[in-house]
Amino acid sequence: MLYGSCLCGGVKYEISGELSGALNCHCSMCRKAHGTAFRSRASVNASDFKWLQGEELVTYFESSLGNHRGFCRVCGSPLLSRFDQNPSVFGLPLGALDDDPQVKPMLHAFVASKAPWHDITDNLPQFQELPK
Repeated sequence: MLYGSCLCGGVKYEISGELSGALNCHCSMCRKAHGTAFRSRASVNASDFKWLQGEELVTYFESSLGNHRGFCRVCGSPLLSRFDQNPSVFGLPLGALDDDPQVKPMLHAFVASKAPWHDITDNLPQFQELPK
């Protein structure tokens, strides 16, 4: 079991399944939503995700057509992404987890729009967009 929460502690969730597809996303939307050079994220089956408290504090913003980013409306912590085209999977920012996710990002995506002030210094594969 994995647990996660927002910065103010008003929202808490648990994950009963495995995370997959961990990556670092450098797209401009992730950079703006997280206030960082990139967002480290993984995928989780929606059926393995459960709100423990504060679901009513989660607000969603449709950052691109069909991509809904959920965040705590009190503290602003990014908590998950929902996808209209694939509602059975959520995108999960690794930074909101309280536990070790037992996965590490395996690649950098959307490096064509990475922050000009950030240098990627590891040896992970880099993709101009999201690899298929």
